[in-house]
Amino acid sequence: MLFSQNFLTALRGLMANKLRSALTILGIVIGVAAVVALMAIGNGATSSITSSISANGSNLLNIQAGRSQRPSSGQMSPQTFLTYKDYLALSKTLTDVAGIAPAYESNFTITAGTNTESTSVIGVTEDYVNVHTFTVSTGRNLTANDRTKYNMVAIIGATTAETLFPNEDPLGQIIKINNTNFTVVGLLKSKGSTGFDNQDDVVFVPLETGYMKLFGANAIQNGERVVSAIAVSASSAGKVDTVSSEITFVLRHQHKLATATEDDFRIMNQAELLSTLTSVSATLTTFLGAIAALSLLVGGIGIMNITLVSVSERTREIGLRKAVGARKIQILLQFLVETMTLSISGGLIGIALGATIAWVVTLMKLITATVTLSSVLMSFLFAMGIGLFFGIYPAFRAANLHPMEALRSE
Repeated sequence: MLFSQNFLTALRGLMANKLRSALTILGIVIGVAAVVALMAIGNGATSSITSSISANGSNLLNIQAGRSQRPSSGQMSPQTFLTYKDYLALSKTLTDVAGIAPAYESNFTITAGTNTESTSVIGVTEDYVNVHTFTVSTGRNLTANDRTKYNMVAIIGATTAETLFPNEDPLGQIIKINNTNFTVVGLLKSKGSTGFDNQDDVVFVPLETGYMKLFGANAIQNGERVVSAIAVSASSAGKVDTVSSEITFVLRHQHKLATATEDDFRIMNQAELLSTLTSVSATLTTFLGAIAALSLLVGGIGIMNITLVSVSERTREIGLRKAVGARKIQILLQFLVETMTLSISGGLIGIALGATIAWVVTLMKLITATVTLSSVLMSFLFAMGIGLFFGIYPAFRAANLHPMEALRSE
């Protein structure tokens, strides 16, 4: 009964100053909404990164060219390259692999009728689709014959197809890449977008055709055809380290590196990459949530400030209540309930606003923001704690007023 009476009294006091009460909880609303929305976006980013990397398979090793440092000077050596010959050497030497696929990637403006798009065009072998776990949903994959005959064919991603052929079947259609006609022979099944890297916005062409018709002098270094990367799929997760060691041995021999010379290439393990990126994303999510939570402290200071003003304005009321028998605990609870009502109301509105922001971000296809129960509960409990913490001092001040002094105040 004591709580219900205090709640009704507190509610009447807040409703008497609607605008002031609304402005007071604004800080709590913004703080909670920011925490919920940012953590939802962070969780969505983590999930997207995990899905994207996992989609390529945990057995995948990606080899890229790198720079090696000169130990004596600490300066970077000239840019190094992976070549098509490196791919041939690996394909002949490696054991315990399910597939090896080189690729050369470049950006081009692609047109189909009146539709135009700028996207990645990747020259690949027929093994690329399987190594990277793509699926050709309709049509066919590229073949070895396409490469040896320099066929002007391409397979395209779901996003590219939607952009270039929004209302028609892309199979058999002509696309222009660098003013060169290519026939679409296959459509890839959607793998989804991470919000930062859309794996569905791609065009694959036969690697040799790309060298001949598209990539030009940029794909030739020191008389050798270069590749952007070489992907190697180990036969099992247990063979990844063994295959990685074999790759290092073969490429160091290919590049004639002395024993003391550092590798001029990088081997990226998908499992290690997934662990690192997930850890970084989770840390950033927590960091962003902590920054957003600072606004809750600002909101709490606002609650304390307004409650102190309310105590000053209602000093005579407090004195009158004490004079007719109200105890300290009743006065204390009255003002604590007021601050808690403000913080809880702000928390609930903030949760709704944060969830709405996350929904809008998802609707705009920027990223799939995921609101979790833990983030909602954490934000709500933190808002309650802020209300309780910043409400204690004004409540004690009101409860400790001497009734005679309070009644004499103007």
